[in-house]
Amino acid sequence: MDNLKLPVKLKTSLEDFTERMKDVYGGSLVSVVLYGSATGGEFTEKYSNVNVIVVLTDTSLENLSKAHSIVNSPRFGIISPVFFTEEYIVSSLDVFPIEFLDIIENHVILYGKDVVKALKVDNKNLRFQCEQELKSKLINIKKLYLAIKNKRDMESLLFKTFTSTLHIMRHLLRLKGCRSPYLKEDILSESEKAFGIDATIFSKILWARNKKMALTYKDVDSLLAGFVKELEALSSATDRL
Repeated sequence: MDNLKLPVKLKTSLEDFTERMKDVYGGSLVSVVLYGSATGGEFTEKYSNVNVIVVLTDTSLENLSKAHSIVNSPRFGIISPVFFTEEYIVSSLDVFPIEFLDIIENHVILYGKDVVKALKVDNKNLRFQCEQELKSKLINIKKLYLAIKNKRDMESLLFKTFTSTLHIMRHLLRLKGCRSPYLKEDILSESEKAFGIDATIFSKILWARNKKMALTYKDVDSLLAGFVKELEALSSATDRL
């Protein structure tokens, strides 16, 4: 954990959280795994959660209830744990390839066995989930668009969808055999080259989301329309992979 670029206070919280889990579960605690932005260099204390996998031999509700006071303690409020067994992880790789690939690439073992290092994700499952996610986003945008009544709601829809789309684009680059960078700007430039999308639209959305440009209602509406057009092109490109 010493190599992680995290606030000292947060590192202490993670250490204390891990010790509490060891105290409660003893020998039935297999592993505690840190993953996500806290290990990938993009952690921001104001916006990011600290994602942790707690691997147990038994994740029945009766056993999970032992962690109730820990999980609900204000001291560990920023920590967002999920509880798995090893068997559940292995059997879920085909269903959640994006999520587990992210964990494989960026994780730190806080305690116990490295249950991640031997995991393998099938590219066929990855391509399927990427296409499913993109098409679901298109359905959702078009459904919600007609119900939107103000700029704030439209911005929220645009920015939330944009952020999660960047995540998918990174994995599409991998499927294409290209470099799959972590920086958002690099994902956009690489995707423009690989899939022929107009990265200008995405860049404007990124700037607006980061409060570097002010938008009118008409601006947001135009960006959303452009974004949907590029999302449809990206979905078609994914179908051909």
